[in-house]
Amino acid sequence: MKFRLGKLFLASMALSLLLGYLPQGKAVYASSATGSFSVLSYNVGGLPWILSSSDPATNTPLISPLLNLYDIVNVQEDFNYHAALYAGANHPYKTPTSGGAGIGSGLNTLSVYPMSDLKRVTWNQRYGIFDSGSDQLTPKGFTATRHKLAEGAYLDIYNLHADADVDPGSMAARADNIRQLYAYINQYSDGNAVLVFGDTNTRYTRERPLLDEMLTATGMTDVWVELVRNGNAPALGTALIDPADMNGPNNEVVDKIFYRSSPLIQLEAISYRLEDTVFVDANGKQLSDHYPISAEFEYTLSADLAMSDPFGGTGGTPFNQLTHLPNAKISSITLQSGARVDGFTLGFANNTSLSVGGSANASTLVLDNDEYITSVTLNKAERNGSDRIFYARFETNKGKSLSGGTAKPSAVTFTAPAGWYIAGFYGNAGAELDRLGVIYKKL
Repeated sequence: MKFRLGKLFLASMALSLLLGYLPQGKAVYASSATGSFSVLSYNVGGLPWILSSSDPATNTPLISPLLNLYDIVNVQEDFNYHAALYAGANHPYKTPTSGGAGIGSGLNTLSVYPMSDLKRVTWNQRYGIFDSGSDQLTPKGFTATRHKLAEGAYLDIYNLHADADVDPGSMAARADNIRQLYAYINQYSDGNAVLVFGDTNTRYTRERPLLDEMLTATGMTDVWVELVRNGNAPALGTALIDPADMNGPNNEVVDKIFYRSSPLIQLEAISYRLEDTVFVDANGKQLSDHYPISAEFEYTLSADLAMSDPFGGTGGTPFNQLTHLPNAKISSITLQSGARVDGFTLGFANNTSLSVGGSANASTLVLDNDEYITSVTLNKAERNGSDRIFYARFETNKGKSLSGGTAKPSAVTFTAPAGWYIAGFYGNAGAELDRLGVIYKKL
């Protein structure tokens, strides 16, 4: 088995290939960088022993050290044996538990990569109290986390546990779950590379139109369909169950792995496996009532695009201009600011524009035909419990500038290196600008 290549890459490329920052915040770039990482999805069956169909008190300590074989792990039903599950897992980044059964969602993520922006979302619809999967007894839903592969290169990871059972009420709730998830992805992860892996409780043979709808809406690919079935998803019909070849094309499980690339991070799935021999006890018996599934991915960072790390707080709504930038140069910047930075608008030479945040006192800088943004200085400070952008200054290759807001001590300057320019932005915004990062392009 091939694991941990992501960590080997980071070690070998650290001196020369990864995106990085000087103390002043000036970016240093490589022309490209590559790496790989492995993922695991595992419903660990951590319900209280009286409700569990496995033996979590005995098996969870056995599961824990085996998680170290994988770089990013999503677990479901991590309820009442959470401490034992984490005890032998050496991943430096782990989500905190949301509580035991009836209190938490049972969803957690472990990663070798720096992880941030944890969001826990409960399904809008759950069906069944004492039957039909009993999904209303705990706040099932999904989580979102952001993992830093390299400076400015982030991968959004989603973990889910969809409504269970096949009665009409459960099927309707599960369809609503999937639509709620992909609507969230389309907003929160706009422009980002994405992996979704968890317990979907769906099968193509039962709900192919729903799965096709989600994959089309998000631009994602199912790794099992791509690698095991050569791109051909099963048709509606009888469930595919093949105990003689569980890693073959005629054995579908409800645990799934979906992914998509971005203009910055190109992902390629290179392996998929239902792990039928790894998570077993001394007698060869499975440690949970679900088989874990794994995949390995290779990634390549763009040679012509780069992004900075973001600066600021976590409030507001995420935005990313990466996939919305027109094939035209920035011709103007309009900054909306008062005591803080409310928002800004980029005008482009093709008469289109992109706006972010709210409105306030407006000031505009018009760029010459051969002029472009070379640096952005930002100041942040706390406002109502979270950092916001208090000050921004845009500078061009011709020495012109536009600034607004109130200067604060906490500051960063993003500067495009020679042969690059600042082409757009990403971050979070509401009525004001909460967080901002820059998108660089080669000239």
